[in-house]
Amino acid sequence: MRLKPPRPAYYRLSLASALFGGIMPAFAQDSPKMDKLERENQELRMRLDNLEAVAKKEGILDSSSSSKPVKALSSTTLSGFVTASYFYDTSNPPNGTSPGYLWNRTANSFSLNKVKLTLASAPVERSGEKYDVAYRTSLIFGQDAAIVNTKAGTVGFENLREAYVEMNLPVGTGLNVRAGEMISLLNYESGDGGAVNDNFSQGYQWFYTGNPPAAGAQVGYTFTDWLDVKVRLQNGMYAGPIDNNNSKTVMMALGIKPCDAAWLSLIGFTGRENTGIDVLQGGSLLGGATLGENWHVGTELDYFSFKINGNTSPVWSTGGWLSYTINPKLSAAVRAEYLSDPDGVDASADPLGFPLNSGQDLSSVAFTLNFKPLPQIKIQPEIRYDHTTLTDGFGTQDNRVFIGAGISYLF
Repeated sequence: MRLKPPRPAYYRLSLASALFGGIMPAFAQDSPKMDKLERENQELRMRLDNLEAVAKKEGILDSSSSSKPVKALSSTTLSGFVTASYFYDTSNPPNGTSPGYLWNRTANSFSLNKVKLTLASAPVERSGEKYDVAYRTSLIFGQDAAIVNTKAGTVGFENLREAYVEMNLPVGTGLNVRAGEMISLLNYESGDGGAVNDNFSQGYQWFYTGNPPAAGAQVGYTFTDWLDVKVRLQNGMYAGPIDNNNSKTVMMALGIKPCDAAWLSLIGFTGRENTGIDVLQGGSLLGGATLGENWHVGTELDYFSFKINGNTSPVWSTGGWLSYTINPKLSAAVRAEYLSDPDGVDASADPLGFPLNSGQDLSSVAFTLNFKPLPQIKIQPEIRYDHTTLTDGFGTQDNRVFIGAGISYLF
């Protein structure tokens, strides 16, 4: 077998010359085009620099090199939920409305209870060394909006749940200041209903010994990891976003956390109303604890003192919550409560539909299952028993049972 002899060197040099001879003229021809393109790029860069300088001068852009025009949007989060339900009221109220019942007040009807949207920045960082600022705003739409929002009949506030600006002032461990529309400091349960609470329906205490969101200013200070205080000055207890007089309500909450598994909140309030109520004052005790890995307990004790036309009328309530986690997807919860309004100054001719009366006592027990097949879904079958001492207080009866279920999608 014969091997092919190596090609001579002059052959390889000829091939290289042919290749480079064809390429170099091409580069030579494109050189003017490249120069033109470079000049155009330089002109565009100069124009952009000039436009940016004008924008900074006019205040359209921040002159700081580290600023971002969309920095606020990049730190904003969107969250919320959608809640729907169906419940049957065994009392069959004659006008189709279940008095004193917050959710599903239209008896035996499918309900779109709430659609909540929350836009918020990251909460302020508590610090004694630097300033920080944040904001939060929530809107609620649906059947429950008229009850949980500020004032459904006030123009501009129909669907507003809360909206406030928050600041940290570097004083001591950090002074927290909030101003705007804020949710009440009262109540063990959240006004978000079943999407947040262990029970789907809302207890009597949340409405009758609580108060709606109101405009005002609040100062908070954390002394230690287990002790903090909040002081709030707001429009009257029930005034909401716009006050109709010069009087204000003062509220103070002392937070105590003796250990990681337990907490207490001691709340006091006082203020003049000048809207049929001369003075309203009182206090609440809220508390909760986790027992072991599966049990959780909570309590709420309230005392309200209404001074009307020189007469003082008390309203008090007590409630307890117990829940047990069966497995990561299923838990059970019980709520029991009692409310006394002996003179009919609270649960009488109220927005929840009780007729004008001279006093009544209300009691209720609710049992709820919480099933979460997915993290975003919460299904809550519930049975609830209510009793009133007011004759035919529930339309034509003084006892009733609600049976149904609610479902929430959280995002």
